[in-house]
Amino acid sequence: MRILFASPEAVPFAKTGGLGDVAGALPRALAKLGAEVFLILPKYRQVEEKKFSLKKTGQVVKVPLGGKTEAGEIWTTELAPNCQVLLVQQDKYYDRDYLYTTPSGDYEDNAERFIFFSRAILEAALVLEIKPDVIQCNDWQTGLTPVYRRTIYKGLAALNNTITAFTIHNLAYQGLFWHYDMPMTNLGWELFTPQALEFYGKINFLKGGIVFADAVITVSRKYKEEIQTPEFGCGLEGVLRDRQADLYGILNGVDYSEWSPEIDPYIKEKYSPSALAGKKICKIDLQREFGLPVSAEIPLLATISRLTDQKGCDLLAATMEEMVQMNLQFVILGTGDEKYHFLFQDLQAKYPRQIGLKIGFDNALAHKIEAGADILVMPSRFEPCGLNQIYSLRYGTVPIVRATGGLDDTIVNFNPENGEGNGFKFHEYSAGALLETIKKALQVFQNKDLWQKLMRRGMAEDFSWDRSAQEYLTVYEKTMAKKKFYKI
Repeated sequence: MRILFASPEAVPFAKTGGLGDVAGALPRALAKLGAEVFLILPKYRQVEEKKFSLKKTGQVVKVPLGGKTEAGEIWTTELAPNCQVLLVQQDKYYDRDYLYTTPSGDYEDNAERFIFFSRAILEAALVLEIKPDVIQCNDWQTGLTPVYRRTIYKGLAALNNTITAFTIHNLAYQGLFWHYDMPMTNLGWELFTPQALEFYGKINFLKGGIVFADAVITVSRKYKEEIQTPEFGCGLEGVLRDRQADLYGILNGVDYSEWSPEIDPYIKEKYSPSALAGKKICKIDLQREFGLPVSAEIPLLATISRLTDQKGCDLLAATMEEMVQMNLQFVILGTGDEKYHFLFQDLQAKYPRQIGLKIGFDNALAHKIEAGADILVMPSRFEPCGLNQIYSLRYGTVPIVRATGGLDDTIVNFNPENGEGNGFKFHEYSAGALLETIKKALQVFQNKDLWQKLMRRGMAEDFSWDRSAQEYLTVYEKTMAKKKFYKI
């Protein structure tokens, strides 16, 4: 199977969040299972040519944008055997400090930037003669690609046997733009309807992907069900229910070559389920990193997150003062809404011996936190999949999560009586429910033998990409068979 895997970001080239991790790992896992994979993304400023041994292909894509045409040069490198990377260079759009959003807001020309990329994906398939069986699109930045495939590029021999799959990583980010951008797409106004791209008077790129892709995938089974409801559907629940026959939930995997305490280069001491002593050294290192008192007995809780309402930061803010009365330590790593920057900074200044804070993204520190913390707290309002709770399991860091989306799929509530479960979770979105769950976890933490059994249960879990990648291939095969039957 030949797969053109399109993403606006991918590790190790460019990343803002979990999509970057997925787009860096899933193509390699698909290739490992025998697929021939081409990963395509924009060539951003942060992509280092020498570091990745990039080479020019000599091919150029030309994309009509309204009354003008913009060109992009295609560079290439190899990510893994059978996994080639294609980077589209268009400095006017991608030679910038950030990928999509600056500290003061989104780039004003994001519509133009990702109309260009959505169509450049198809143009690259043509000029490089890839003839893909599948074009796998990801999130709103590639949402117009399935639209183009079914309209302007319909009937092209080179794409005649090509299906499109569209993965929703977070339904809350939809790529909404004013209708005056419609001519720039070179799509007809007949597509600006509630049945196609129109959404409350705006163009909705994500909706385009949902409506026009041959298969729609999201990143956990629970989230697949949730997004078909008004509570989580972000206004698209009806559209998703209409696509129910082609809607799949596939849990994201994790890359254990990147996230495992047995080989992690960022942590103070490596450790494993059979040799846990190194975790105590990592805890000491983490306490020193944040200037907290060094103690093995004090429970050390952590959050690694975007600091937003979606991630439950309002619950953390509402409970932090009460938490510090429980004789615990809490470290936070993340960046997001300024209100939470200021709020957590004030709390850290008030309780410097119990709260550690780093505003920003720091990959090495994220690894140190996973290894050094006793408990990871993820009280998300909604969470399509979540990766940190899965990383935490492998590091013997027990997750406390709210039962939503992928958090509910991956974490089983611990039962001290029979020893079953791998973490703690609560259902009601409230500060009280979070506090009560933390208290339950701390009770178990006092029983060192029971806590170590819980740690080892988590470390034995396997959420590697092999299983998830096989599920993707199964969806592709099913969709291709359906395409032949219905002659899509």
